Amino acid sequence: MPRRLPLVFILLTVTIDAMGIGLILPVMPDLIRDVLGGSLGRAAVWGGILATSFAVMQFLFGPVLGSLSDRFGRRPVLLASMFVMILDNLFMALAGTVWLLFAGRIVGGLASATQSTASAALADMSKPEEKAANFGLVGAAFGVGFVVGPLAGGLLGSLGPRAPFYAAAGLAAVNLVIGVFTLPETVTDAIRRPFEWRRATPFGAFRNIGRLPGLGRMPVTAFIISVAFFVYPAVWAYFGQARFGWDSRMVGLSFGLYGLAVVIVQGVLIRPILTRLGERRTVVLGLWIEVITFVTLGFIANGTLALLLTPVTALGSIAGPALQGLMSRRAGDNQQGELQGVLTSVNAVAVILAPLVMTQLFWFFTSQAAPFQLPGAPFLLSAALTLGAILVFAATPRRAAAGSR
Repeated sequence: MPRRLPLVFILLTVTIDAMGIGLILPVMPDLIRDVLGGSLGRAAVWGGILATSFAVMQFLFGPVLGSLSDRFGRRPVLLASMFVMILDNLFMALAGTVWLLFAGRIVGGLASATQSTASAALADMSKPEEKAANFGLVGAAFGVGFVVGPLAGGLLGSLGPRAPFYAAAGLAAVNLVIGVFTLPETVTDAIRRPFEWRRATPFGAFRNIGRLPGLGRMPVTAFIISVAFFVYPAVWAYFGQARFGWDSRMVGLSFGLYGLAVVIVQGVLIRPILTRLGERRTVVLGLWIEVITFVTLGFIANGTLALLLTPVTALGSIAGPALQGLMSRRAGDNQQGELQGVLTSVNAVAVILAPLVMTQLFWFFTSQAAPFQLPGAPFLLSAALTLGAILVFAATPRRAAAGSR
């Protein structure tokens, strides 16, 4: 059991990180209107600005924090980022102007090293053949937080728009205490590398990671997958209302159902799939499942069928951990933090771009100017992007996946 405590802490960290995000989502409109006043539309505009600022800071500082963890260790970077997370949630709870909320999101994005550093620590502790399956556990932990967070946030929101921020700070504080007593340092002198600013910037990190034989196309594949996947948070609520006539309760139920299905897939099913197919073929299988579900959602007109499709949709999530496992196996032991930082930047760019593209496409194909009404158009774009990801991944030399099938 003592040897499992660090793994439990890492998974708990990711779960609490996801819960902290989900806790505040239901109350952000009310909080922004509380400090800003005005209409819901004005609050939505500022909500987009806050979300984008957080993602931009993640893009800029994800590789920096990853490289710092390669030099100084996972433990100090992870614990320090969790401490800043506590302060940031308290700051957001007390903020009295929208500019203070903006400052809070910038600090939160700058210090959001929890998941990337936790993944690097997990890579340090895992055998090469275990990495993809263990990254699946990280995805499952995030799915648990994704399910529980919004539900708890909605309940706490009845106490006021600031209550979920206090709850998020409390959860992070409990986990920080657990980490202080259970998390060992996983970076040894044998794999420690000097910190270099030229490698710590997003573009420098991409360039150095891309120099590894056969790995250069994998971050590109991860980026395309991220953009395609973000069609769900970007337009699902609007799509459900326009296509199926769902209210907010049904939208929340569908998100919760998807999160639960992802937990089962990445926490349980991915291990036998990886054992049977290997990482490379698991990536391809997951991407083809995504293509099929995206196309189906592009044209589906029955809400019940869309809900029944959820387990199949979640099955496509096997591609992410398998791809992450391949990249982690190819990167050196002294580059795990740098790699996870790059992946954080990739995800941040997707968060910035995908909502802009997907919502505009949804708006056009549901407007009077559209040649025909097609609320599912963003899903068809995601299907095309995923096909592109399959082609890019297929061009990656197999030697980049040494030891996989």
